[in-house]
Amino acid sequence: MYDGANLHIKPKDKIGLVGANGTGKSTLLRIIDGEYQPDGGTISKSGDCTVGFLNQDLLSYQSEESILAVAMQAFERQNFLQAEIDRVLHKMETNYEDSDIDVLGRLQDEFENLGGYTIQSEAETILEGLGFTTEELQQPLHTFSGGWRMRVMLAKLLLQKPSLLMLDEPTNHLDLPSIEWVENYINTYEGAIIVVSHDRFFLDNTVNTIVEVTGAKLISYAGNYEFYVEEKALRNEIQKGAYENQQQAIKQTELFISRFKAKATKARQVQSRVKALERLDIIDAVVDDNAKVNFKFNFGTQPGRFIMTLNNVTKAYGSKKILTNTAGMIERGDKIALIGANGKGKSTLLRIIDGSEPIDGERTLGHNVIDSFYAQHQLESLDVNNTLLDELKMTGTGKLETELRSILGCFLFTGDDAFKKIKVLSGGEKSRVALAKVLISEANFLLLDEPTNHLDMMSVNILIQALQQYEGSFVVVSHDRFFVSEIANKIWYIEDEEIKVYPGTYEEYETWQEQRILNGEVVETKPQKKTVEKVAEKKPTIDDSAKKEIQKNLKKLNQTLSETENQISKLEADKVKQENLLADPTIFNDPAALKRENEAYQKILNHLEAVNDTWEGVMMEIEELEGNLA
Repeated sequence: MYDGANLHIKPKDKIGLVGANGTGKSTLLRIIDGEYQPDGGTISKSGDCTVGFLNQDLLSYQSEESILAVAMQAFERQNFLQAEIDRVLHKMETNYEDSDIDVLGRLQDEFENLGGYTIQSEAETILEGLGFTTEELQQPLHTFSGGWRMRVMLAKLLLQKPSLLMLDEPTNHLDLPSIEWVENYINTYEGAIIVVSHDRFFLDNTVNTIVEVTGAKLISYAGNYEFYVEEKALRNEIQKGAYENQQQAIKQTELFISRFKAKATKARQVQSRVKALERLDIIDAVVDDNAKVNFKFNFGTQPGRFIMTLNNVTKAYGSKKILTNTAGMIERGDKIALIGANGKGKSTLLRIIDGSEPIDGERTLGHNVIDSFYAQHQLESLDVNNTLLDELKMTGTGKLETELRSILGCFLFTGDDAFKKIKVLSGGEKSRVALAKVLISEANFLLLDEPTNHLDMMSVNILIQALQQYEGSFVVVSHDRFFVSEIANKIWYIEDEEIKVYPGTYEEYETWQEQRILNGEVVETKPQKKTVEKVAEKKPTIDDSAKKEIQKNLKKLNQTLSETENQISKLEADKVKQENLLADPTIFNDPAALKRENEAYQKILNHLEAVNDTWEGVMMEIEELEGNLA
């Protein structure tokens, strides 16, 4: 896994450890921690160096103690002193001796010098920064899920303040507010840090050195991840040129050896060249981590303009309210990122959209909408005895084996990988297979819950490209800001138990949020909603005959709406056919035919625009009549 690798960590280094899955990043951290021993070489540390290691094994840690008590286990000496102080005070209540005063004084002095009187406050601050509420601090650790238990273990490590803090994929278990809090904490951390992460924004905001694991070596870059990408591209260009020059020289040398090896007069020269080849330090070919994919999505059915509507939706688990009388609309072409803190209901909302979560309210699926849902638990539904190829065949798309192998190649499964059994794959590889199944399902509406978890950067890059080429609509739950910034054209978030929409990219949303904070603005939806409700109460009541007339008109309008959506769907299909005709070389090279088809294309566009206007007008009439009935 490593061959002559070297790494020097200085006291205040902030190092991001990157590389493809399986290259040995986590193994290196375990070697530094002392869990694994190297086969050769040495690991040396200064005498006062302490190491703290956050790794995935901690997910299984259980305890009956409160999360506050577990986090405060970090203060071993202070806890010991507190227990001794309590013991001495208890003894003095019944068996007082003068010497107890001296012992108590020494204990209290050391306890104060070690900050013992503020350790609980420190622990509470860090736990709340990681997303726990004040009320939750006294709850037993075992009552929390694995991801939340991991946060407690992270809090404990941060409180220990080791000389070297090692974090293996810390953002996998954090939501956006917690990630930003950890970024700020790391930036002020006095010790050294090594972070393994596939979150590009997190690395950019926290580290000043990137160490890449590649070719069994450790290659250092003196900057953050953005610097690493630029610098590596330059190094690759140089390496590519050197590799090509060397390969050309090797080829010429081998031709000389082959041509003259039988000639006695050339024996010395041939032998000299053979020895030169043996001594040659071979330059490796450049491996392109930014794999390019060209993924063709085929929809059996084009949806109407309207994908999904939620009206007056309420969802609660017991006393915990998630959504209250909220609404949301997804239109064709929406690429929605659903973001926010954990516990706000993002995954619940995704299941509501999917129709698998019961609600109070209305969920209306649009015309010809075919959806496909990806979530981590679906990895368990993969048939472990199937090969990758057989698993993709189970989607029932009827694609040829060559097409499926090409798709597997897009997801970094090449050659004989197609015949591997699912059961031998890593978590990240299973994620790629499950994502491939979703993307070839011919669905025109995708729902993706944390799709980048367990993917390395190359795989995330492939998923980004696939979603950028996807012509359907989707809703993605993700805390990976780089991923969201690359694929979303609309942001959804849950605030005040309502679905809120920002109609723009993630960068625009961030700028808008920062401006709101600077302006001291308060979310205004609740007061507005109350005002609307008061106005509604004052509306005059309508009699039964008028209500029946409105309902009759509504029925007609909904029928018109359905017919209009059918027209839109047909015109969209006609538009695609006409675009294919215009791209046909025989048409393109025939001026008369090109003019005729261009005119036909323009008529379709005009008709489509007119029908879309009709659809909007009908929708406005429906909303007005429904408002009269409310």
